[in-house]
Amino acid sequence: MNLSELVAWVDDSSLRIVVAAGVSVVLALVVARIGAAIVLRLTRSMPVLARVAEQCRSPAQFLLPLIALQVVWHSAPDAFPLIGGIRHANGLLLLATLTWAGMRAARGAAMGVIGLHPVDVADNLNARRIHTQTRMLARTIMFVVLMAGLALMLMTFPGARQFGASLLASAGVAGLVVGIAARPVFSNLIAGLQIALAQPIRIDDVLIVQGEWGRVEEITGAYVVLKIWDERRMIIPLQWFIENPFQNWTRSSAQITGTVLLWVDYRMPMEPLRHAALRACEAAAEWDQRLCLLQVVEAGEHSVQLRLLVTSANASLNWDLRCKVREALVDFMQREYPQYLPRMRAELQTQHSGDTPAGQLAG
Repeated sequence: MNLSELVAWVDDSSLRIVVAAGVSVVLALVVARIGAAIVLRLTRSMPVLARVAEQCRSPAQFLLPLIALQVVWHSAPDAFPLIGGIRHANGLLLLATLTWAGMRAARGAAMGVIGLHPVDVADNLNARRIHTQTRMLARTIMFVVLMAGLALMLMTFPGARQFGASLLASAGVAGLVVGIAARPVFSNLIAGLQIALAQPIRIDDVLIVQGEWGRVEEITGAYVVLKIWDERRMIIPLQWFIENPFQNWTRSSAQITGTVLLWVDYRMPMEPLRHAALRACEAAAEWDQRLCLLQVVEAGEHSVQLRLLVTSANASLNWDLRCKVREALVDFMQREYPQYLPRMRAELQTQHSGDTPAGQLAG
């Protein structure tokens, strides 16, 4: 650029536009900093809004300067160098920042709601329900916001609009191909909404899936992470829970009844064993004092089967309780009634030489 072009550029007020852009960015940053401090202070007593404000703080530092620049670029004359490309680029950045802010706001609202309902309490059924709904709905909203932002950004390109028109012209074949390709994504999205609303499973639920016992550790937008009792993780698509049966041990309550089975001899007296079972339950901290019932449930060829029902607040405690009670009953029988432990019986008959049956003598 020579001197005459530079003078013309200055005469066209282009330099003032650049200066105005710089000043607007500085002012927008100052306003963003002050506004963030004020909003965070005002929302300290409101946990949900405080989390939203905290999450939107970073996008806001970019959003306000981009809005200020967009105002400056649109007020600039069309003769400004590369003004068309600058406006388009600034618009794309503005849309991207708005999308980012929307996703962060949804995540902040979810974090605020989850923080109001801790799960580390004795009765956390309602908290787990809210956690599951909040996480699933927040992920769905974030996905919709992201798709909307990308769509708006693509629509700013004339070529993309023409491409969209050509797709509409051949909507039959293109729609079929896209539908088949996107079926897993949309199936999991719809399944996620169904799980969030109907709630067949929740965070921290105890499930039996394909013979595996575990707790729901995480529910994402595509799959569920089941933490198996031996520290393994089972990854299950969301759609699987809509199409297949499974056991949920904490659907309406975490309380559970466990079973202890014992085989004893027919001559074993029941009352001492019932008292021993009750003492074992009372000595165990895992027992919730709802039920401790010993019954004879089977009479076999050589022994009888006893079933002891014991209750606990959750499945993990019940497992420990069953082990403790089983060990206590075995120890009690070994100590007090060892002769009545299960055994095999046989009757032996001896025949003397003078006791030959009459039929054999006649022969």
